[in-house]
This record gives sequence, C-alpha cells and structure tokens, in this order.
Amino acid sequence: MNYRHHFHAGNFADVMKHALLVRLITALGRKEKGFLYLDTHAGRGSYDLAAAAQGDSLARAPEYPNGIGRLWARADLPAELADYVALVKAFDRERSNAGEAPRFYPGSPWIARRLARPQDRLVLCEKHPEEFELLDIELARQPRVSVQERDGYGALKAMLPPPEKRALVLMDPPFEAHDEFARMVSAVGAGLARLPGGVYALWYPLTERARVDAFFDGLLELKLPPTLFLELTVAGEASALKMKGCGLVVLNPPWQFDREAGPMLAWLAKVLAQENGAGSRCRWLVPE
Repeated sequence: MNYRHHFHAGNFADVMKHALLVRLITALGRKEKGFLYLDTHAGRGSYDLAAAAQGDSLARAPEYPNGIGRLWARADLPAELADYVALVKAFDRERSNAGEAPRFYPGSPWIARRLARPQDRLVLCEKHPEEFELLDIELARQPRVSVQERDGYGALKAMLPPPEKRALVLMDPPFEAHDEFARMVSAVGAGLARLPGGVYALWYPLTERARVDAFFDGLLELKLPPTLFLELTVAGEASALKMKGCGLVVLNPPWQFDREAGPMLAWLAKVLAQENGAGSRCRWLVPE
C-alpha cells in the first residue's frame, strides 16, 4: 500500500467524515450501555498538517486550507458542527500549536478516543507497517484501546459480536485496490451475519458515479437493515477535480441521525465548495 493519508489530512473529506463520526458516537453514547468502536483502516491516528505540504520528493499544495481551514475561524458554525470543530481545536492546542492556523489534526481513532466513555472500548486496525507503528505510539497505551496490525476487513469476523452487544464499525479504506468496493460489501455481509443491529459507517470517494452505483447494488444484494447514504460534493460533474466529493453509507443509523446530518451537510456544501455544482444528499437506500 502506497497511500499516505497525512498528505490529505484535514481536507473536505475528513471534515465530512469526522463531523458525521462525532454525531454517530454522540448518539450511541445516549444509551448507558457501552459499545465497541471498530476502526478497520485506522491510519496513524494523528497528523501534523505541516507535513501535508511535503510530498515524497517535491513540495505539494496542502488540502486542509480548503477543509478544516475554512471552518477554523467561523463564528456561525451550526450546532451539529461546533462539537467537531471544538474537538479538533482542543487537540491542536494540546499538541502545543500556538499559531492562529490549524497545525495538528486528529484522525478517527483520536476522535473516537476523546468521545469514548469508560464503558466503551476501541479496536483500531491498521495493515501498513509504518502507519501501524505510529498508531501504536499514539494510542496503544490508552485505556480500553487495542491497536492491531492486521487486515481490518477480517476484523469484523474476529471481533463481532462483541461482549457489549453494541458496535460502531467505521470502514474507511484507501481505495487503492480495484476491488475495494467489493471487499467492503463482503465485509459488511460478514458483519451483519454476526451483529445485525450494529451501526456500520462506510466511507467512499466520489470519483466515478458508476462505481458508487455498483457499490450500492452490491449492498442491496445483502439483507440490509435501514440504511442511509450521505454525500458531499465540492464541485459538479463537469469539474476536472479527480475527487469531486465523498459519501458515507450508514447501516442502522441512530434515531433521527438523518435530521441532524442533512442540514449539516447542506451547510458544508456551501462553505467547502471549490467550484460550481457543489451540493449534498441525504437519502435512504433502505427506508426505516
């Protein structure tokens, strides 16, 4: 695997994904009983945004100014987004950034750890050796956190059903393999067979609509519970941008999650737009 997320950390896709993750974890925390948070492609856990301007050999334009950078100083954040931005700012300050612009950005493992309660448990999977080593340094000594160097897709068979009988599974692969969508569908099927009531959140890029539609068709061949999909685009179909947007499929979304997420994404589409044609969608793939 050659993908390195630190070149993209804090971009519009991270904003969308992590803002929704905060809402999902917050919703699951409304019930007293603990839950398992399973991150199948956890990455390194935290990111120095200064490294985003450094490619493998050449300087590159960082992506975070068009993501978290656009939210950093705003005073008109919707309530659904304010919690996410406050969490990122607190993480940035704790890493000793005294500047006005963001410098340190938390990945999904740290976001989940910050929101987890004593009764909740985290399992973080990362297959890439270098990324795993950094993740292990970041989070392995945190209470009720297990960091594992393994294929995250297989973790659904190994970890589900959990003793807690409740779980949130985040599946956020690098999309380097040609069969990534098919592997996601297979893993979701294995997860549903073991924990039908679990919450499964599946991130995907919007590069070719046909591939996403085929992904949806594959999911619909499973016996799906209520399933919602949410999409954010920063440019229209005619744009030359390679990734015009991204989406999140959520199986068994918490009660009224769509009513929180829909307006939040509509607001983000206006603020994060890079070209004409930006927008958002929040629709049921399988109705409640």
